[in-house]
Amino acid sequence: MNKTLLFIAIGFLGLSIGFVTNQLFNKRVIQPTKVETSTPEYAPSFNLKDLNDKPRNSKEWQGKVMMVNFWASWCPPCLREIPAFIKLQEIYARQGLVIIGIAIDNKQSIIDFADPMDINYPLLMAEKEGISLAKAYGNRLSVLPYTAIIDRSGKIIYTHRGELTFDTAEKIIKPLL
Repeated sequence: MNKTLLFIAIGFLGLSIGFVTNQLFNKRVIQPTKVETSTPEYAPSFNLKDLNDKPRNSKEWQGKVMMVNFWASWCPPCLREIPAFIKLQEIYARQGLVIIGIAIDNKQSIIDFADPMDINYPLLMAEKEGISLAKAYGNRLSVLPYTAIIDRSGKIIYTHRGELTFDTAEKIIKPLL
């Protein structure tokens, strides 16, 4: 009988340790680290046009914390994350954050979507060129949305495939500002 109680106690202890470890793991603070080994150390430069057909070069944002987001108007998760990005840009622009939306889309589709959203950060048109640019940023699976967060020195600190939440982005961005 004592051996049975001992085995039950050990089993219960093991389950308890597993539960506590799981709780601690799920509540961990996200540290800015690269997600994929194929992500380059530094952000590749690019030249793309904005919605006014003005050429924009990534070097114009040098020295800022950049959040480069690859998206498309036909991508539901892309559209769901944009309000969070608008809020992040509004809160942290004065501290040196710039969000850059690179649309894998045509100009008219971008305009039709962006106008009513009142997007407060640069939107650049990439169409098919954007797919290869996203791959150069580490998006080897060509997933949309795809976001790269770059520090002031141009180093890619964090990449994210899929929808990025306000809270996750903020935890990565704040220490970089």
